[in-house]
Amino acid sequence: MITVLTGGTGGAKFVDGLRRILPPQELTIIVNTGDDHDWWGLYVSPDIDSITYVLAGILSPERGWGVRGDTFHCLQAMKALGEPDWFSVGDRDLATHLLRSQLLSQGRTLTEATRLIAEKLGVRSRVLPMSDQRVETRIEKPAGELSFEEYFVKRRYQDPVKSVRFAGASESKPAPGALEAIIKTDSILIAPSNPITSIGPILAVPGIREALRETAARVVAVSPIIGNAAVSGPAARLMASQNLPASIAGIADSYADFLDTLIVHDSDAETAQALSSIGVEFASTDILMRTTEDRLRIANSALVCALPDNAAVKVAS
Repeated sequence: MITVLTGGTGGAKFVDGLRRILPPQELTIIVNTGDDHDWWGLYVSPDIDSITYVLAGILSPERGWGVRGDTFHCLQAMKALGEPDWFSVGDRDLATHLLRSQLLSQGRTLTEATRLIAEKLGVRSRVLPMSDQRVETRIEKPAGELSFEEYFVKRRYQDPVKSVRFAGASESKPAPGALEAIIKTDSILIAPSNPITSIGPILAVPGIREALRETAARVVAVSPIIGNAAVSGPAARLMASQNLPASIAGIADSYADFLDTLIVHDSDAETAQALSSIGVEFASTDILMRTTEDRLRIANSALVCALPDNAAVKVAS
């Protein structure tokens, strides 16, 4: 059994590689919900949707989010009616949000709604939200706060960031099954996701970080940073807002209390050698995921680090 902590587009690419190697029933994915967003009165869970869509084989490869081949007629009609259109929801994607909102209004939990939607889309892996309680990533800038989607999508992460907080985290609980998936798994993989706003909210849920410290499973992460820059998105500036260096040293520091191995880009291998004293092992490869073959290779590298005695996973070179 493999448990993955993930969020963002990098996380979806990583999970795409894993789903092509592992039997679906062996894969449990704990997903960031700090980005969850109310849009036109509907409950949108962007990271859960991306993971569900990639496992169902319908994620848009061009955008890295939403449904492949989707249309945007409703978005255009809402814009014509004077409603906001900065959050691009496709028509087929909209159906997911409608169903989720309906299920939640009937008293279902987010875990239950996620399971039902995944089943309807033919997903056989287990997809878990990090919590059934609302935890909202808030970006503090000099002039006030923004939700993550306002910061990332509406304002295209151009605002200076003073700090990041996870509203509601201290009152939240791990989703049913999440702690068990961490404690009883064979290995834990942390996707190359933003450590502050994709993995950070998961770790902020009480009990999850503690479970990662206690588990006997190996914990392997893939870096989302090469040199001093993020592979994509605002990870570097968000790390700086948390007083972390935008480097593999900052990634290792973020996870040092539970991490066994960090996979870094080949160009960071020399830097990794200088960090050996912090108690984290390092492995290196080309971590850029441009193609399906790249995703397979990186997923396999993570599995080999996590399960070094299991040659059966070594199916991609």
